[in-house]
Amino acid sequence: MRAWLRNLRARRFAQKPAPESVKPWQKVAHRRRTALAWMTLLPALCATYVFADSLAVDTSQWMAWLQLGLFGLLSTWIIAGFWTGLIGFVTLARGGDRIGLSAAEAAGRRIDPGARTAIVMPICNEHVPTVFAGLRSTCESLAATGALKLFDFFILSDTNDPDLRTAEAAAWNDLVDQTGGCGRIFYRWRPLRTRRKAGNVADFCRRWGKNYRYMVVLDADSVMSGDCLTTLVRLMEAHPDAGIIQTAPKAVGCDTLHARIQQFAARVTGALFSVGMQFWQLGESHYWGHNAIIRVQPFMQHCALARLPGRGALGGEVMSHDFIEAALMRRAGYHVWLVPDLGGSYEQVPPTLLAELQRDRRWCHGNLQNFRLFLEPGLHPVHRAMLAAGAFAYLAAPFWLAFTLLSTLGSTLYATPITLATLSNPAMLALLLTMAALLVVPKILAIVLLFLRNEQHHFGGGPRLVASAVLEFMLSTLYAPIRMVFHTRFVIAILAGRHGGWQSPPRDDAGTPWSDALRRHTVHAMLALAWLIALLDTEPGRAWWLLPLLSGLLLAVPLSVLGSRTAIGAWLRKRGLLLIPEERWTPDVLRQARRHLLRTPLLPSFARVLIEPGVNFLLRRINGRSTASWGMKAARAHDRAYAAFDTSLPSAEQLRLLNDPYALALAYRLCTTQQPALRAAS
Repeated sequence: MRAWLRNLRARRFAQKPAPESVKPWQKVAHRRRTALAWMTLLPALCATYVFADSLAVDTSQWMAWLQLGLFGLLSTWIIAGFWTGLIGFVTLARGGDRIGLSAAEAAGRRIDPGARTAIVMPICNEHVPTVFAGLRSTCESLAATGALKLFDFFILSDTNDPDLRTAEAAAWNDLVDQTGGCGRIFYRWRPLRTRRKAGNVADFCRRWGKNYRYMVVLDADSVMSGDCLTTLVRLMEAHPDAGIIQTAPKAVGCDTLHARIQQFAARVTGALFSVGMQFWQLGESHYWGHNAIIRVQPFMQHCALARLPGRGALGGEVMSHDFIEAALMRRAGYHVWLVPDLGGSYEQVPPTLLAELQRDRRWCHGNLQNFRLFLEPGLHPVHRAMLAAGAFAYLAAPFWLAFTLLSTLGSTLYATPITLATLSNPAMLALLLTMAALLVVPKILAIVLLFLRNEQHHFGGGPRLVASAVLEFMLSTLYAPIRMVFHTRFVIAILAGRHGGWQSPPRDDAGTPWSDALRRHTVHAMLALAWLIALLDTEPGRAWWLLPLLSGLLLAVPLSVLGSRTAIGAWLRKRGLLLIPEERWTPDVLRQARRHLLRTPLLPSFARVLIEPGVNFLLRRINGRSTASWGMKAARAHDRAYAAFDTSLPSAEQLRLLNDPYALALAYRLCTTQQPALRAAS
């Protein structure tokens, strides 16, 4: 490991950047971070002392120390989250942070005609209509600003499904025709999917990066307005030392109950935490991997990602690139900013609980993997803290589960503190109520802030806003133990060396079948039932304290299925519950994206390539001119053309055919002239 770190440092940083001068905001940031550290650590130490003092005398020593350590870590995590939310509340109530980067700084600035910007969208087996509807709306919104000539679009595909690959090519062709984007909107498919999304962006930088000063990275479900994109460029022009400027995307676009809960929570409570994080991070902020603008030259020079050593799940290709790229950009002397007050940046949340957990499996893997770089030389302390926080966000799940199990076991064997008898201890009762309040207070403050700013009408009015907040709190409380158990499984599997793979979450609102929910949740529900029965048999009074935890696990199957239903989400929306501002007044860029999605024509599949001349010619034109008219290449092309009509042809062979213009021409000729029977078969 040490040798690998030395080689990595020598390879990337043979020429270190000159020491930067300390800026005024950096002095403010240091004071803020010091204050936050003391405000977090001192209450956590006091809480841990009270907890230790309340432990029963006859408690097993190893169990007491383990409980004490877990409580100390978890209480620190809770207190840090509380202060972040409270700081966000105070900052927003005062009208914003004058030290942080703001969208208002871009007002009135002109964009240098040489400031070319590439809008880069890496995709992999995505829902094609959603991708291209959002991209078309973004392109049209940018054209309305008059700055379209300064931007180019790149769709970078790693898709390995032949039907989706064909549909992407057809959708790109339609997008170019409908927007007049010839020479401005490009589509590239990678035959070799190395290093996943990070490798896809790196491949773009190698091929075309030198032609652009900036690039804006989008996710497959991202939509950004033209004003947002031009503001990002102006902010970059105003701050030459900024390497990455991250927007705070707003969650929109899904109608399932689960998605509406996440959208509402992100808009109400998430705003506090975004502003609170910006308050102490300032120029050493997060990068979330999408809906952000990047200065291309330093990104290419300093943010290349090496493979991690080892063969287990924590080695190999980097799964989660964004935190590391932000840390490397800051190490190179460039700052990373979050601009929470910049509107016009949107994304979707997973439509179902199982889709969210599928995404979390990948995020968990990436964050645990990233923690290996905690001691990487030269990283800024804030980015080291973020690497640790990213890992702890998932390690907290097994810690909570272990703490709860130890408390249950201790109450049975040693009468440890969290029982009905010992809750009569005023100090212990006050401690537990305080910890619970720290979790709930940011949600209450978020509602209070909306009333203070007279924004409750954006969420359906005051009574509906309060009712929505109560509903979101109740359902989120039930979802929390389900996430805890799944995240615990993820952590154990990853630390045991099991790879979870890389799958894009579904973007559509297809519901979760009962069979899938039973398969994924039944074991957890049965374990929760056994836990509840054991408590009722040994200590009935304690069962009431664990009922919120056990209820979520017992109801996991119906929660997963009913949460995936659009009918329930539509019913709540009709009654003004769980509303977000974009549903009261939909921005033009989102309205156009929805309209384009509904008008998407039927896209061709792989079979249509063999029989439709337009589709066949399009794939050949994308691949370029073929030189395989003789020799071994021509022989392989003939074999592919004849094999194309085999219904059992593997996907890999179908993709090779789609990437071979000579074979595509031969297959079409065979289908239409030489072997008419094949046409009917296809």
